[in-house]
Amino acid sequence: MEMKYFQLPPAAEMKQAVYSKDKSYDGIFFVGVKSTNIFCRPACPARKPMEKNMVFYSSARDALFAGYRPCKRCRPLELSGTHPDWVKALLEKIDSSADKRIRDGELRQMGIQPEKARRYFAKNYGMTFHAYQRSRRLGSAFAEIREGAKKLDDVILSKGYDSHSGFRDAFAKLFGKPPGKSQDGECVVTSLYQSELGPIILGATSKGICLAEFSDRRMLEYQLKTIRRRFNAAIIPGSNKHIEQLKTEFDEYFKGRLKDFNTPIVYPGTEFQQKVWESLLKIPYGTTVSYIDLAEKIGLKGASRAVGTANGMNRIAIVIPCHRVVNKDGRLGGYGGGLWRKQWLIDLERGA
Repeated sequence: MEMKYFQLPPAAEMKQAVYSKDKSYDGIFFVGVKSTNIFCRPACPARKPMEKNMVFYSSARDALFAGYRPCKRCRPLELSGTHPDWVKALLEKIDSSADKRIRDGELRQMGIQPEKARRYFAKNYGMTFHAYQRSRRLGSAFAEIREGAKKLDDVILSKGYDSHSGFRDAFAKLFGKPPGKSQDGECVVTSLYQSELGPIILGATSKGICLAEFSDRRMLEYQLKTIRRRFNAAIIPGSNKHIEQLKTEFDEYFKGRLKDFNTPIVYPGTEFQQKVWESLLKIPYGTTVSYIDLAEKIGLKGASRAVGTANGMNRIAIVIPCHRVVNKDGRLGGYGGGLWRKQWLIDLERGA
C-alpha cells in the first residue's frame, strides 16, 4: 500500500525555520509547544520556544489530534488564502470562547449555515465543528473533575452547559460514566508521533502505553474500538507522562541509539494473545525468530498460524516487537504496517 503522509523536512531545518521565523515554511509544517500545549506556524511572532519543547506536525489536523490548541497570535488554522472570511470569523469565535458552546442558532446569526460549517470542518480538520467544540470542553471537564480543582456545579457552568442533565448526558456518552463517578475513572489520551516511517498514533492510560499504531494501518479503527472495550474508557486527544516518555525513547530508537524501551505498557487481551505478546517482548534487539519457533517457545507446537494471528493483533508496534518474527525460510511474512516498514526496522536493529 502506498504511503499517505506528507514527508516533513529534516528536524534541524524546521528548528532553524522556527528560530528565524521563516514565512516560507508556513503551511509546510506546524510546531507544537509542549510547555504551553499550543501549536503555531513556523513564523509565529510569539517568543521562540525552547528546542526541547518543540514537536512538529505536517498538518493542523495532526496537531489538533495530538491535543494542541491553535495559537491566538499566528492563527495556524487561518493560513493566508486557505479559508474564506466566514471560516476566519468562526475560528475567532472559537478562540475567544473555547469553553462555551456555539449553537446552530448562533451560527445562523453569524450568517453561517450549520450544515456548511459541519462539512467544512469535517473536510479540512477531520471532525465536525460541534465535535471539535465538544472534545475540547469535555476533555477539559474530565481533567478538572479528576483533579478535584472545582466543584461539579462550577465545572458545568464553566463549560457552557445550561443544565446538569445536559452535561451528564454528554459526559456519559463520551466517557462511559457519569461525571460524579469520574474521579476514579480512566480515559485513553492520544497523540501523534512523527516517525521516520510516517505518523504513529500513540495512546495511553494513566498506567502506561496501550497503543502505538501507524496511522495508515487498515486495522487502526478496529484497534481503537478494541481499546474502548478493553479499558471501558473514552479516547480523547491529549498527552501524559507515558506518551512523552515514549516519544523521547522513539527519538533515540529511530537514531539507532536505544535497544530497550522503559516506558510502561498495558496490553489486555485473551490469555493466548498475552502469552504471544509476552514472548515477543523476550526477543532480543537485532534478532529474529520464526512463527514456528515462537509457537514452540510458548508450549504450543504446531500453532504457528494462531501465533501469527495474535502477532498481527498487537496494538503496541515496535515496543512489543512483532516485526522481529519472520517465516522459517527467512522471508518477512506479514506485517500490519507494511513489509517495507518491517524490513526497515529489522535493518535498523541490525545496524544497516
